[in-house]
Amino acid sequence: MNIAIIGSGNVGSALASGLHKAGHTVSFGVRNPASAKSEKAATLVTGVGFSTVREACAGADVIILTTPPEAVLALVPELGDVKKKVLIDATNSIRTRPEPYATAFHALKAITQSEKVVKCFNSTGFENMANPVYPGFSGIDMFCAGNDAESKKVAQQLAADIGFGSCWDFGGDDKVELLEKFALSWINLAIMQGHGRNLAFRVVKR
Repeated sequence: MNIAIIGSGNVGSALASGLHKAGHTVSFGVRNPASAKSEKAATLVTGVGFSTVREACAGADVIILTTPPEAVLALVPELGDVKKKVLIDATNSIRTRPEPYATAFHALKAITQSEKVVKCFNSTGFENMANPVYPGFSGIDMFCAGNDAESKKVAQQLAADIGFGSCWDFGGDDKVELLEKFALSWINLAIMQGHGRNLAFRVVKR
């Protein structure tokens, strides 16, 4: 699968590395491929190319957005025609949001008019995306939300490809904000309560 990752920060780099190792063709889409940030990411993620956002998205089947949520507004014109592409929103509108929209997910749906938008890869830290396997477990859990069932299946497959045990269907568009609040629960435990970033969620059923 051809995947464009928009943003080369910690989350983008972790996802790019895992997806590349899983056999996908991955490209970073960034505003300046020659920037110091891009050069740093290139040293951390081997085998993944850098290009402009427009170039990376042109040949992609899946686009994963890992930028700050408010940056999505300026990025949408650079994504090109996305009607047949799966858009995965991995952002969280906790400190900032893409006004007047509640989340980047809602901004993407409204501006692109695409139904193939899914929320995923937002509910844990980048360390867990780089290595989702904990001792005693086959893999920790990931979660996704959105109305489009086929797009959620793609997100679930990508989560499995990088080592997550299960990717739970959190519900439709109406559960996107709840999933962002779930991410805040991880942030609260890991950072605010000081338990550390090597902490993860796994659903168990009796």
